[in-house]
Amino acid sequence: MGSLKRSFLEAIAAAAMLLALAADAAAVDTAEIKIGYLRRAEQMPAISLLDVAAPDAGLAGAELAIADNNTTGRFLNQKFSVTDVKLGPGEDPAAAVQRLGGEGISLVVTDLPADALLKAADAGRARGMLFFNAGAADDALRGEDCRAGIVHIAPPRSMLADGLAQYLVWKQWLKWVLVSGSHPEDKLFAAALKRAATRFGAKIVEEKEFEDKGGARQTDSGLAEVQRQIPLFTQGLPDYDVLLAADENAVFAAYLPYRTKAARPVAGSAGLSPASWDPSMEQWGATQLQNRFVKQFSRRMRPLDMQAWTAVRMIGEAVTRTKSAEARQVRDYILGASFELAAFKGRALTVRSWDLQLRQPILLSDGKNVVSISPQQGFLHPVSELDTLGYDKPETKCVLK
Repeated sequence: MGSLKRSFLEAIAAAAMLLALAADAAAVDTAEIKIGYLRRAEQMPAISLLDVAAPDAGLAGAELAIADNNTTGRFLNQKFSVTDVKLGPGEDPAAAVQRLGGEGISLVVTDLPADALLKAADAGRARGMLFFNAGAADDALRGEDCRAGIVHIAPPRSMLADGLAQYLVWKQWLKWVLVSGSHPEDKLFAAALKRAATRFGAKIVEEKEFEDKGGARQTDSGLAEVQRQIPLFTQGLPDYDVLLAADENAVFAAYLPYRTKAARPVAGSAGLSPASWDPSMEQWGATQLQNRFVKQFSRRMRPLDMQAWTAVRMIGEAVTRTKSAEARQVRDYILGASFELAAFKGRALTVRSWDLQLRQPILLSDGKNVVSISPQQGFLHPVSELDTLGYDKPETKCVLK
């Protein structure tokens, strides 16, 4: 009996040693998946203190997704990390890309303006790097300026405008006044809204421009001035159902609600606004994502955070499925028929093959709650209702290169 007991204990000890050796081998073989996060250092201005961007805007979403990837990755000997690179004013994005490439990073999430993103992508092409656009909404990036090495997570202006337009048309609010700012980005959003009106059967009955004349945005007399200025600016308009604002530089749109001459709703850059995400989103399990984000970062999750989270989760899903962090294999997988991503929006997200844009619902929020989610009921498509938002395959100007 003593001999049997001794043999049994020796067998346990041997098994424990084998497990320890296997664990050591696994630790040695752990795959390190480094993801770059390339962003601009300067922040967009804001009228409201509630809208001032957090210092970790976007990056926080990427870091939350890194934690999610590692939850699965530890069972597969995969360890994900993110390298944050901030570009100062005038700093060359191509040089930053070369530094990332030199560190062995070939998968990069970006929050850059369109011109900087193109420079970054062109600089990374020779190294076979793959970029995930989490910030730039320019339709040209998905059209005439498209690149085979850029996957677009941020919804373009056309997708945002179409999502908003579908709801307004569903409500039978068909007569629009369009007020656009004087900056180039404002004009691009205004063009997207005009395209959406034509596409879905609405009519723009008047267009106006609100010129940015500079000056202080917050003064002791500011509220009184705005209360006088906005009714004067919006008087004399033809009969309309809703006033649309195209103001991406946050100059005037937030001053429009409740101050227009006529009692009409405001939408676009203020009032009812389209976005990829909203801090109030709670359907389809979104509450647990929101709560984890608040616990880790002590603030609410905003669209840029969600776009960066989605990009990093897409990478994680591709690496897990293909067991490879090579950029070409990641790209091939997310463009393949088997890829889809659960992202707390009620539908599995996929990527359009013709312009590398992520298909996704568009949330319409009033700043407190999600009012509706597009595509709206009744807007049909032979492949996916999500393709009623933005440029469909027959409309694209993209030739991937």
